[in-house]
Amino acid sequence: MSIEGKLKEKGFELPAAPAPAGNYVPAVRTGNLLYLSGVLALKDGDVTHEGPVGEKQTVETAYQAAQVCTLNALANLKAAAGGFDAVKRIVFVTGYVYAVDGFAESPQVINGASDLLGEVFGEKGRHARAAVAVNGLPRKSAVELQLVVELER
Repeated sequence: MSIEGKLKEKGFELPAAPAPAGNYVPAVRTGNLLYLSGVLALKDGDVTHEGPVGEKQTVETAYQAAQVCTLNALANLKAAAGGFDAVKRIVFVTGYVYAVDGFAESPQVINGASDLLGEVFGEKGRHARAAVAVNGLPRKSAVELQLVVELER
């Protein structure tokens, strides 16, 4: 089954690739590595999960925000790689969680991304990762996500 088919089976729809919000590009390829710029929890240009985890968001809603970010990252991946067939593996995920001071559950939040990548890519979706709490993100998004992906060709 295709990646988009697996997403649909799980109740997700791949959005259009989000446009950059500044002076940068959505993806840069060097050799077989594709570095994807950070994406927010946006749908149709609106923040889906706004505000800090531990105040306006729970770990569970922020987990959903990480899934929204993952969909946006996958849309950029598809656009940059010309589809998902070229994906050899997801190498690294960096997840930023907008959270209250002392928040220690960033890994549980970023599991929203890691779980979804594993479910749709299987073994190719298993990756190394960082999950970091911060005291602010653009547009007050609860989560921001970056990916590094290895391509076959």
